[in-house]
Amino acid sequence: MIPLAEARAHVLGRCPAPEAAEVALAGARGLVLATPVASPEDVPPFANTAMDGFAVRAADTVGAPVELPVVGTVAAGMDPVADGITVGAGTAARIMTGAPMPPGADAVVMVERTERVGDDRVRVDVEVPSGNHVRHPGEDLAAGDEAFGAGTELGPGHLGVLASIGVERVPVWRRLRVGVASTGDELREGAGPLARGQIRDANRPSLLGLLAEMGVEPVDLGRVPDDEAAIERALVDGVASCDALLTSGGVSMGDFDYVKVVLDRIGDMRWMQVAIKPAKPLAFGLVDGVPVFGLPGNPVSSMVSFELFARPALRAMGGHAEVDRRRVRAVVDGGLGRHPDGKVHFARVAVSTVDGRFRAASAGGQGSHQLTAMAAADGLAVLPDGDGVADGDEVDVLLLT
Repeated sequence: MIPLAEARAHVLGRCPAPEAAEVALAGARGLVLATPVASPEDVPPFANTAMDGFAVRAADTVGAPVELPVVGTVAAGMDPVADGITVGAGTAARIMTGAPMPPGADAVVMVERTERVGDDRVRVDVEVPSGNHVRHPGEDLAAGDEAFGAGTELGPGHLGVLASIGVERVPVWRRLRVGVASTGDELREGAGPLARGQIRDANRPSLLGLLAEMGVEPVDLGRVPDDEAAIERALVDGVASCDALLTSGGVSMGDFDYVKVVLDRIGDMRWMQVAIKPAKPLAFGLVDGVPVFGLPGNPVSSMVSFELFARPALRAMGGHAEVDRRRVRAVVDGGLGRHPDGKVHFARVAVSTVDGRFRAASAGGQGSHQLTAMAAADGLAVLPDGDGVADGDEVDVLLLT
């Protein structure tokens, strides 16, 4: 067996570098900026009001309450200059949130601190300083400011900012296409009775879901029987259209592990027995320069192997600076037992917070075939070789949510 750190270093060290691309803003969520983006203009582009109210000269509110004649109304989208609305000494203009400040006005009195007096006058009940409730040009971004630096992972807020400065196409590291294939004559899909020895394929839906969750484009390559020719066709077709491949099953030491046979023939592979549980067997290498991850066939092992190896590698290929899940210290509720075997164990745990501290408890059965506990888990507790941890002890947890 080899240490986890060695296996991870091998995988991350052989993955190709990110590739730059320009994509439409609407398709950039979750991608990483390849170069900085500067604002070509001030945001906001003009002085405008943060409140519904009345635009005034601050000096005219001294000694409030005061009554002022109303010279017009400025709504969002209007141009008060074009409409001839100017706030002269001793006057006011009705103004709506987001509307441009009319010439002459330097403050806004919120409508709740005023009262209309007839149709064309307003009583202002408070003194306000110059700039009151006024948003100034460039207050958010000035022209030439860097909106976001290279390496920024774009979320909904980032997309809003980029839209606000007129960006239509974004310089990013390209979104990956990742293919997933399940192998095994025993696999079936859908409803209906199973023959003895058959099971339904859980790995492919799980892995496709994990890929979608992390923001890459999942490609379903289907179920492949235990047949060398069929496996080779699926792998060759996959590397021709994808940036990386995930397979599940056929990477152990069995007589019918044909994935190993095929990958040895067409790829530059390393077959590893990693000192972890679950997910000890791992295959990784390149086929025509495309990374191929041979994950274990047991459902929990497949998902844990994805988290420890494939997910970090794919994030690195997508230009992300942080490739791993967040790791926290948690207090264990009920203990997490194990037996010494020379491996690091990853226990599925339900994570909560109590009085500001993380707490972790077993999510259920820990067998590599018991997928229900994996579905219930919020994290993977990292148990070093030994007898486990007792109730009340602390443990490192990789957060899955």
